[in-house]
Amino acid sequence: MSYPEWPTDLPRPERDSYQLQPQDARRKRGFESGPPGYRRRFSAVAKVVTLSMILTAHQRAVFDTFFETDCAQGASLFWMPDPTRDGWPLLATDGTPLLGAGGAPLLTSARWLCAWGDTPPIETSVEQIKWRKQCQIVVMP
Repeated sequence: MSYPEWPTDLPRPERDSYQLQPQDARRKRGFESGPPGYRRRFSAVAKVVTLSMILTAHQRAVFDTFFETDCAQGASLFWMPDPTRDGWPLLATDGTPLLGAGGAPLLTSARWLCAWGDTPPIETSVEQIKWRKQCQIVVMP
């Protein structure tokens, strides 16, 4: 089965709003007294990511079409470039970028298989002609 790809027209998420939290895979054991105890509930742990993007009118239309049509109002899984790894230069141990045969820097490639979070994306107005889309996605294990 193929899943829709995150549109390349959309910008990277804002760094200030980016949050990643692993799903809690523990089950708390109830004791009448003493410190709490935990055991594993499941081993496949998803990551919940909260992010936002500032969009132009065109990018807003692209996002809305992707969510509403391609992802069936958020019911479909989708592929998304990992905003913390994809497209960044590969570095040598001393911090200098590794270069390819033509002298161009080698870039990392990483993507996530995602589901939409519990609530639909939230839209707010920014700078009169731009919009902020804030959403929660679940990165599948």
